[in-house]
Amino acid sequence: MKTMKIGIVGCGGIANGKHLPAIKRNGNFEAVAFCDLIEERAVKAKEEYGTPDARVYTDYQELIKEDLDAVYVLTPNNAHAPVTIAALKAGKHVMCEKPMAKTYAEAKEMVETAKETGKILTIGYQNRYRPDSQYLKRACANGDLGDIYYAKAHAIRRRAVPTWGVFIDEEKQGGGPLIDIGTHALDLTLWMMDNYEPESVSGSVFRKLADQTETGNAWGDWDPEKFTVEDSAFGFIKMKNGATIVLESSWAINSLDVGEAQTSLCGTKAGADMADGLRINKVEYGRQCVETPDFSAGGVAFFDGAAEKADDVEQKVFYNAVVNGEPLTVKPEQALVVTQILEAIYEAAKSGKTVYFE
Repeated sequence: MKTMKIGIVGCGGIANGKHLPAIKRNGNFEAVAFCDLIEERAVKAKEEYGTPDARVYTDYQELIKEDLDAVYVLTPNNAHAPVTIAALKAGKHVMCEKPMAKTYAEAKEMVETAKETGKILTIGYQNRYRPDSQYLKRACANGDLGDIYYAKAHAIRRRAVPTWGVFIDEEKQGGGPLIDIGTHALDLTLWMMDNYEPESVSGSVFRKLADQTETGNAWGDWDPEKFTVEDSAFGFIKMKNGATIVLESSWAINSLDVGEAQTSLCGTKAGADMADGLRINKVEYGRQCVETPDFSAGGVAFFDGAAEKADDVEQKVFYNAVVNGEPLTVKPEQALVVTQILEAIYEAAKSGKTVYFE
């Protein structure tokens, strides 16, 4: 099989925790260039994941001059658009980590540049590749749920604020839990509904717990002075066909009703949720019933039934799109609408008014 030459821009947590291990497991990639503002991080990533002659840079403009098939943009949110656009114009395909961009205008320019250059652009919404997500998507596409007219997008953590990197820095990220984990839940929900035409958005954004010092946080106490984003945010989204979505997100909230990267769907034929594994509720033969698909595939000697990791499937799909011309699972036009809605929730919360789309 053809080996795909790639360059990595941003060698921090998401690179080392998600993309680089999956790329290494895939075996069809050659990571030949690494870039990070902190040179030591790029060197470390090169030593662990790169080819013996891989190059190291601190300026992405130098990296994109390399002979590469694709560039991975794994930076803070404020750099997603400029790095992606430059890489596309340099003739590279791009895998950009979520969210697509800090602003809708930036994300729109990314989509337009991909179209102009004819290069592939996809966004790192890896939760689409989970077995439960794939199963539910097939059920939705088959019409098993009927007309999905109401949904909830869930991204609630009780006390799990990421205290490393720049997650709590509004200038670099554009927001907190809404843009960080709310984006996954909204992406899943819109994808299941196959509905990308929002009509209006209203929302509330809170910073209620960020000034506390004894936090009980999963990753240790945060610094209130550096915590410049919201700790929770909620949106009410109405689509042009009348369907309604409630989006809930938090890093810190006093609630036991937690769960993230989940969706709940209500259709005319059936409903579904991911709260306790995938459950599909419906009526059969005049009786209420709940279907709980089994994703373990156990019972086979010497095989534990472990499903392929979503991170690995994500890399496989990107590789096949670039090398074999196969379709993307995450299309940039879809990710653009996610960013459009997230930005509108922030805008609506700030103005106190509903945001209407043309």
